[in-house]
Amino acid sequence: MTPVHFAFSSAFTLGLMGLVFHRTHLLSALLCLEGMMLSLFIALSVWTLQLNATNFAISPMLLLAFSACEASAGLALLVATARTHGSDRLQTFNLLQC
Repeated sequence: MTPVHFAFSSAFTLGLMGLVFHRTHLLSALLCLEGMMLSLFIALSVWTLQLNATNFAISPMLLLAFSACEASAGLALLVATARTHGSDRLQTFNLLQC
């Protein structure tokens, strides 16, 4: 495994571990998801550059656009839950309550 691959896989793993073990606030969970998406974006960009594949050159941009849409939807959800529940702690959410 090259150092580049190790760096991207460890960045993704750290984001996943942060998502699994430190789920106290919704904002921290969203930041971990965003870190995972950015590590996937960089890994996909480096992969297309290494292969010189012009067919897959648009896929990192699509992933980045999807990541931006995910971030905006997550922030809108954060604002909505902070207004209705009073905080962004994940323990205060009740899925059965509308």
